[in-house]
Amino acid sequence: MQAPRSPQPGVASFPVLETLDPSVQHAFIKPIKQINDGPDVPKFLTTKAYRDIGIFVLQLNRAMCPRKSVGDDGKDKIQTFQIGSEYETQPVESIRKLQHMLAKIESYIDEAPPDQGPRRFGNISFRKWYQFLEERVEDLLKEFIPDNVLTFGLGREPGGSQATAADELTAYLLGGFGSPQRLDYGTGHELSFLAFLGCLWKLGAFQDGRPGGDIERSIVLGVFEPYLRVVRRLILTYTLEPAGSHGVWGLDDHSFQPYIYGSAQLTRAITDSEPMPIEGSLFRAPKPAQVVKAEYVEQERKRNLYFSSIGFINDVKKGPFWEHSPILFDISGIKDGWGKINKGMIKMFNAEVLSKFPVVQHFPFGSLFSWEQDPDAAAPLNTVHMANQPASVTSMPPPSASAGTAAPWAQTTSMPQPAGIPYSRAQWGPAHPLPRPSQPRASAPGREPAITQAPWAKSSNRPSG
Repeated sequence: MQAPRSPQPGVASFPVLETLDPSVQHAFIKPIKQINDGPDVPKFLTTKAYRDIGIFVLQLNRAMCPRKSVGDDGKDKIQTFQIGSEYETQPVESIRKLQHMLAKIESYIDEAPPDQGPRRFGNISFRKWYQFLEERVEDLLKEFIPDNVLTFGLGREPGGSQATAADELTAYLLGGFGSPQRLDYGTGHELSFLAFLGCLWKLGAFQDGRPGGDIERSIVLGVFEPYLRVVRRLILTYTLEPAGSHGVWGLDDHSFQPYIYGSAQLTRAITDSEPMPIEGSLFRAPKPAQVVKAEYVEQERKRNLYFSSIGFINDVKKGPFWEHSPILFDISGIKDGWGKINKGMIKMFNAEVLSKFPVVQHFPFGSLFSWEQDPDAAAPLNTVHMANQPASVTSMPPPSASAGTAAPWAQTTSMPQPAGIPYSRAQWGPAHPLPRPSQPRASAPGREPAITQAPWAKSSNRPSG
């Protein structure tokens, strides 16, 4: 029923999100909510949707890693992939169309100026903006998505299918821009937009790009980063609340994926046949500790997704960096380079985004990101993460511990689960750019959260590079 995308000749085979065969009948499903209670999360971790999300994230992540090759002079040539490069400014048609779609979506902000009434968070005019998006989403898809994608599979069943590819695309696109009810935006909405791009991939929308890394780089730099710019303008314009945030103990109030792809941009260079490095940094890459230097961040945010996200934090938060972003501050003390940070970000994404009920509860499931059981999935471990979900007698029990192998990306993301929030605190080292505060801020007795150290946050004394 489904065929994997053919790898580029001469390139080693790494897991790639499948593409559907247009000659084979496919039954679309209008995406619906399936995660209703905490115990539904372990079931989600054994679904085809979870598998496909992981494969796609790792596929994009590896594409952003610098590449090395041997030049005509016999010396190593290093190629990096930055914001503002040709992958964004001279993209293939499919990427260019999506850029125009995002620009049009952003333009709706001008039609829904923020309400001037006294309101600290969640300006009600966001609902008007979102209403414009809902009313126009059908026309947006018709204008910017190829006809062969929107009509994929139509006319192949007697009587026609009740759902279409457009139904599934619409659900994830609308889900990618926050909640008009709660006036918030968070990593679950970011995940929905990733699913929108994954649906397009499965439906063959990116076939005009070169496989093996180039089209993936265009997706990240040419679509995902411009999407984040639109979202950041929405947050600033309508003062949207963080959704599903851990507050000061979270990585970021609104985003997670740019830290994955941005750290990948700075890892040690690899050949097309090498796996993702798990330590080391690109030669002359910014040091992780430089995230605390606002002037340096302003320069690097124009080139790197990690620093772009840090720059947005600086735009909206004031005060010492260690105080408003302690997790990012602690990560900045890691000495094993951006490769280790990238590996840790993948693990943290698995634990703090995909495994958390408040984040994934609104993610809908159709045919392209399916609630069906992955036949190769292993039962999730009964960890504190799994036990720490909202309970309900109405939800389905966790899947039984049957034999099976983990999804292709699970080995990269499996890790000893942390004991709770905050997720990690890296060791304070003498070389850290800022001294540790002599006393933590006071809190009510018994209210101070337990601090655990994630295995990936332990730094060595080796220099990065």
